[in-house]
Amino acid sequence: MWIKRFSLLLLLCMQGILTAHAVLKIEITQGIEGATPIAVVPFAWSGKTAPPEIMNEIIGADLQRSGFFSPLPEQDLISKPSDATTVNFADWRALNMDYLVVGKMYSLPDGTFQVQFQLLDIYKGKQIAGYSINSRLPELRTTAHQISDIIYKTVTGVRGAFDSHIAYITVTQDRKKQKLYRLAIADSDGYNEQIIYESSKPLMSPNWAPDGKRLAYVSFTNGRQEIYIQNVITRETQRVSNFQGLNGAPVWSPDGKYLALTLSKDGNAEIYVLNLQTNKFTRITQHNAIDTEASWMPDGKGLIFTSDRGGSPQLYQVSLSYGGVPNSQPKRLTFQGDYNARASVSPDGRKVIMVHRENGRFMIAVQSLENGRFQILTNSRLDESPSFSPNGSMIIYATEDNYRGVLAAVSVDGRAHQRLSLQSGDVREPAWSPFKNIQY
Repeated sequence: MWIKRFSLLLLLCMQGILTAHAVLKIEITQGIEGATPIAVVPFAWSGKTAPPEIMNEIIGADLQRSGFFSPLPEQDLISKPSDATTVNFADWRALNMDYLVVGKMYSLPDGTFQVQFQLLDIYKGKQIAGYSINSRLPELRTTAHQISDIIYKTVTGVRGAFDSHIAYITVTQDRKKQKLYRLAIADSDGYNEQIIYESSKPLMSPNWAPDGKRLAYVSFTNGRQEIYIQNVITRETQRVSNFQGLNGAPVWSPDGKYLALTLSKDGNAEIYVLNLQTNKFTRITQHNAIDTEASWMPDGKGLIFTSDRGGSPQLYQVSLSYGGVPNSQPKRLTFQGDYNARASVSPDGRKVIMVHRENGRFMIAVQSLENGRFQILTNSRLDESPSFSPNGSMIIYATEDNYRGVLAAVSVDGRAHQRLSLQSGDVREPAWSPFKNIQY
């Protein structure tokens, strides 16, 4: 018996508007020992031809990338049931499986599809989640990600982030060795890459609006730094800052009404907050040091930023009243080593990630904002631009592999690692999108 039935209205109309380009290849470089065993059985298919998407492969890959699950290889499945009524729970207990996913996919007369699935608790011998989802052909991968989200939340109690996007910058060269910069977005698993904007001049620092429909970024297209906001669906673009000097590191406030950014319009690199409704800039920092790379606290009542006011780049926190007016002096947060920069605050406000330098290497580190506990998560040479997943469980960042820029991800506890790369060119400056406005 199905627990719930629903149809989802998605934002993926952008797939028909934007230009597809490439696929990010994801490689699991380190899993978590003791991850939860789960089997995802191929979904039964009613069509006469091959199914348009292999749902179990997408779901299994999602769950494996989370680091929390260890999916059973398909060749090791002892049977391939498509409904809970035909499952022999004892057989799956003998394989030490904790959970089993079974499902069906139907082609409907109107050209759409119905996807049904059940999540079974093997040791309890019962279904713990089950849905029927209507989907169009371009949305089937999204439907698979939604199923993965439901499974993740049911088992862990934490909302899944598979049905989300990442933004990043790619850099390639043409035959004349001229560089081409592209602002791109893709599904969280690297598929459905869409080019939002491209230029022969550098693009930097993409950052998602809370509505998941807009990106702020830095462009040198007109010969100097300028900050733009672009709608990823309509491509509508708005320039919001083009002062002389620095216009950098734009970051949306949690309510989407403000941008924190770095400007040198008054002679020194300082943190400002831009009210997007009034176009008023409020200066947050007042120091002769370099203050840059702000990150909002989730409640909008503070910023964490990079400053060298103590002699080396470190993270500082300043409290704000509503509207971006500072109401405290900046307080230093990091003391581990002589370089900590490019902060990103976790969605629950309990952790901050950063680029940390140690022994000449730049690595990703995390620090608790509650007790100050500091942990280095990566072991690379040149890591940068960390960004939290919307559920706070994973961190995406840029790194180097064979002298090429690639993206990588690590779990917040440092145990699960993966790498994302294009077939050619460099990939850099990733930003993970917020949740879509869909609750399961």
